[in-house]
Amino acid sequence: MRLVCLADTHTFHAELTGKIPDGDVLVHAGDLGRAGDEAELAEVAAWLRSLPHRHKIVVPGNHDALFEREPGRARELFRGIVVLIDEAALVGGLCCYGSPWTPEYHSWSFMKPRGPPLAAVWAKIPYGLDVLVTHGPPCGVLDDATAYRGGSWAGPDLNGCQDLADRVALVRPRIHVFGHIHGQRGVVERDGTTFVNCTTNEAEGPPVVVDL
Repeated sequence: MRLVCLADTHTFHAELTGKIPDGDVLVHAGDLGRAGDEAELAEVAAWLRSLPHRHKIVVPGNHDALFEREPGRARELFRGIVVLIDEAALVGGLCCYGSPWTPEYHSWSFMKPRGPPLAAVWAKIPYGLDVLVTHGPPCGVLDDATAYRGGSWAGPDLNGCQDLADRVALVRPRIHVFGHIHGQRGVVERDGTTFVNCTTNEAEGPPVVVDL
């Protein structure tokens, strides 16, 4: 089973046309848009549907506001694509779970304060997963936000969520896919889990391919 994983396309998706590898499951780990309004997301949904992959999973990110503001309308735009917002699904025979939340920063979508509010979200992640998809990374895994310093970023260097890291260490999915931190694209194996930061950094890099 081949997963083709990408995130943080931020409306630059068309620049990836012709550069998406073949695979069984296409996973977009969020930040499809920039403002995340209906016009942006409708365009991205049409692009995703044009790709040949048999199965497609989308987990929204902090720039995909319509999914939080009008989830019913957003899901309608993405009909035929599996949208996971704190829920599980069997996709191509794989047990998958997706969640869009990230630690609070400014007033973007799907954000909660660190500590108990986020821990309560991650407590819903079940055991026995083949694929966990979150928009943001766990703390200490492909989450170094140092490159953001000097601009408007005011977060810590390691911007991932510790409570997410603790939950992943407990439930041990086979693969954990995420994005959010641009410039940290890569794959890390740790304690039986393959961690995949599949950011495309606004289509500057290609998707990440993972075989199960």
